[in-house]
Amino acid sequence: MTDLGWVHEGVKLLLLPVIAVLLAACAAALLEAGLALGERLRGLAALRRSGDADAIEKLARRRLERADLLARVPPMLGLMATIIPLGPGLAALGRGESQALAQAVTVAFDATVLGLAAGIVGLWVGRLRRRWYEELLDDIESAGAAR
Repeated sequence: MTDLGWVHEGVKLLLLPVIAVLLAACAAALLEAGLALGERLRGLAALRRSGDADAIEKLARRRLERADLLARVPPMLGLMATIIPLGPGLAALGRGESQALAQAVTVAFDATVLGLAAGIVGLWVGRLRRRWYEELLDDIESAGAAR
């Protein structure tokens, strides 16, 4: 049987980059929530005044893609960062090192929370934006048909 310890060592190296990306995703989620608030308070009215449906559709597509990525990727990364420390934690438990398992489980659960928090914000922002842009485009179409 081949020794696959190198796979385990390689996977362990992923933990810090994944957590760093999770933290960046949480920051991006806060930024997106702030942008969405500004969009709702002022940006949509300016877009409505422009009346350019094609430009609005392009802008909406870009903003919705960002929110959709934010809704999907961080929870996956949270799952990765949950599973990665559990292997060494369970191995430590087998050696009787319960403190190492406790630390691994803490990291795992924290990573899950980070991923879900960023994903929830992305989902929320995406749903709101989708509704806002659909209403805006409907209003523009109605105004164009009334002319």
